[in-house]
Amino acid sequence: MRILRSLKSVLLYTILLNYSNTLKAQSQNSTLNQDPKFEQILNEKRKINTNLPYNDRYKIQIFNGPSETAKKTLSEFKQEFKTIDGTIIFNTPNYKVWVGNFRNRMEAERNLIEIKKKYKTVFLIKPSK
Repeated sequence: MRILRSLKSVLLYTILLNYSNTLKAQSQNSTLNQDPKFEQILNEKRKINTNLPYNDRYKIQIFNGPSETAKKTLSEFKQEFKTIDGTIIFNTPNYKVWVGNFRNRMEAERNLIEIKKKYKTVFLIKPSK
């Protein structure tokens, strides 16, 4: 019985080994068809991005104070001004609420006028990195 059992095992391993040699993985040949205009547009975007200084954006500070009040102020701001994003910045010992990401001063000042109607102590800032 033992011989038969071991003979069956050897036969089974032999069969599995033969089948494993015939199994093949996926082919490594793949082709990518890309529109030539895509590379042209990508190069144009790279040129534009090198000319943009990212820390040259204007923001509006609408609050300076404790954490809980800053969170409440930002929440209220986002409900009223849905198109302008905002963030909370920690600057020891206070939290500041900065809103907007304006490319030029004129755009920032236009928004400053609208925001000033709701928040009294707002001013324009140009943060540095």
